Amino acid sequence: MGLLDGKRLLITGVITDASIAFTVARMAQQEGATVVLTGFGRMSLVERVARKLPQPPPVVELDVQNQEHLDTLADRVREHVDGVDGVLHAIGFAPASCLGGGFLDAPWTDVATAVHVSAYSLKALAVATLPLFGEAGGSIVGLDFDARVAWPAYDWMGVAKAGLESASRYLARELGPKKIRVNLVAAGPIRTMAAKSIPGFSQFEDAWNGRAPLGWDNEDSEPVARSTLALLSDWFPATTGELIHVDGGFHAMGV
Repeated sequence: MGLLDGKRLLITGVITDASIAFTVARMAQQEGATVVLTGFGRMSLVERVARKLPQPPPVVELDVQNQEHLDTLADRVREHVDGVDGVLHAIGFAPASCLGGGFLDAPWTDVATAVHVSAYSLKALAVATLPLFGEAGGSIVGLDFDARVAWPAYDWMGVAKAGLESASRYLARELGPKKIRVNLVAAGPIRTMAAKSIPGFSQFEDAWNGRAPLGWDNEDSEPVARSTLALLSDWFPATTGELIHVDGGFHAMGV
C-alpha cells in the first residue's frame, strides 16, 4: 500500500527534472497516485520532462495570468481524470528588476507581475480546481520560501511570498467548510532552475552551511517532496493554514 493509493493529483511547476515539483510527481507516482501536470510556455519541454517520470502523465497548459486557461482548467483536467484529491502549487516568477538588490527601483508593473504570478495565483488555482474536488474534499499544498524575514537579493519575491503565506491562511478559512485543507511547505534553498535565476543565490546556500542543525543538501529535493506528499495524503486530516518548514531547522536558529 502506498501513501497516496487512489489519489488523483494535479501538479504545477515542473520545468526540468531538477524542479521540486518533478520530485513530488515522481514520488507521488511511486506512492500510488495518478498524476496530471500543468505546463507553461514551452509545452514541448514540459512534455519531454514528463516522459522521464515512471509513468509519463498528461500535461495540461496553464498560464495563471490567462483567465481563459483558468476558466477551462477543470474541463481540460477532466479529459484525463474524473476529479482531483490534491493540488500542488509550485508557481513563482518575478521580473529581473524585482530581484538582486533592486528593491527601491523596481517599477510597479514588474512588482504587480511578481505578486500576481507568485501569490494571487494560489487563490486563482484553488478556484479553478474547486469543481474537481469531491464531497470528501482534499488538499492544496504550495511551495514557499520563508517570508517572515528579509533576505538578501530576494527583494520583491520575498514580498510576494509573504502574500502567498497570507493567502494560504485566507484560503484555509474559505475552503475548510468544503473539507479542503490548504498548507505551505517552506523549503530550504534547492538548486532548481528558478533558484539559479536569482542573482546572489549563493548567499542563501552559504547561509545554510553550518547553521541548519540537521544539515542541508541543496541538491536533494526529496525531503521537501516527502513533506509535501504527507500533506497531500490523508495523514494530516486536521491540519490547515499551516506553514511547514523543511529546511534542516535553519528557521529556528539564531546566529
